[in-house]
Amino acid sequence: MRELNIPALQSGGIITNYHCTSRCGHCLYGCSPEWDRDCIDETTLKKILAKIKAMGGTSVHIGGGEPFLNTECLLMVVEQCFAAGVGVGYVETNSSWCVDQAKAREIIQALMEKGLRCLLISMSPFHNEYIPFKRVKTLIDICRQERMNDFPWVNSFYKEIESFDDGVAHSLSEYEAKYGPDYLAGLLNRYSIRIGGRAIETFSGVFNKSPAQQIVEQSSAGCRELTQTGHFHFDLFGNYIPGLCTGLSIKLEDLGSPLPGDKYPILTMLYNKGVAGLLEFAEKEYGFKVQDQYLEKCSLCFDIRRYLAIDCSVESQELNPVGIYKLP
Repeated sequence: MRELNIPALQSGGIITNYHCTSRCGHCLYGCSPEWDRDCIDETTLKKILAKIKAMGGTSVHIGGGEPFLNTECLLMVVEQCFAAGVGVGYVETNSSWCVDQAKAREIIQALMEKGLRCLLISMSPFHNEYIPFKRVKTLIDICRQERMNDFPWVNSFYKEIESFDDGVAHSLSEYEAKYGPDYLAGLLNRYSIRIGGRAIETFSGVFNKSPAQQIVEQSSAGCRELTQTGHFHFDLFGNYIPGLCTGLSIKLEDLGSPLPGDKYPILTMLYNKGVAGLLEFAEKEYGFKVQDQYLEKCSLCFDIRRYLAIDCSVESQELNPVGIYKLP
């Protein structure tokens, strides 16, 4: 079999923590309040930054979870990035922490002193399920007053979210009641959502599923997505997440060289035989029972890997972090 190799990195980010105030229905990484409050440590961060530079990367974005839940850690991350010669394009935030305006202003000022120049401020019905829109608007106002660039993502949702009471959160069902039963389906492309993590369950009743056998027949050529580096992520544990495939990981020190098949059998299998190969392996070796239908190959792949990690307690560097598989 061919060995998976990721020789260079383009553009990506660092996940400082998986802990979050929200449990958004589209979240690729299944972040939630149930995650431990662990945040990336300085030693791991420095190793990640060195690897990024060695593999051609020049800048990153910083996200979570919600990185502002640990301001001290976030300030350290921004400072260390610039110290290592790696730029920070933006920090992502859901604005949940923006309650005390004076405190929020102090945090923005402290980040600017470290060199940060832009916040990506999440703006969507998914976030509005947990976060009153007033906090989002307040943070945008503070950024503009302090001359911190703001990047509302996605700004096209503004009028829809603003149509509700901005002092409280609003469920997706409220949006559907107001904007029609097809509203949720339309969010998929408007927000560039990837069917992975919690989005698998969120959209499972929205779109038609395909027979598992059909998906398998169309997915035997090998997953080339694993080599994509246009939007890569490292997490706080030093895991490199190949192709944004939630729950798969490559050890930091192994990145940049061909991955030996005996150390990375699942990734090697997916790279060479796709989800069809993984399914055959899971059925034969672990008694996996495939469902009749799935949304697409990624939801089938995630179902297999969750079975291996949770139901069979397979210990593998590749199936990390295990918390990803304990959704919701």
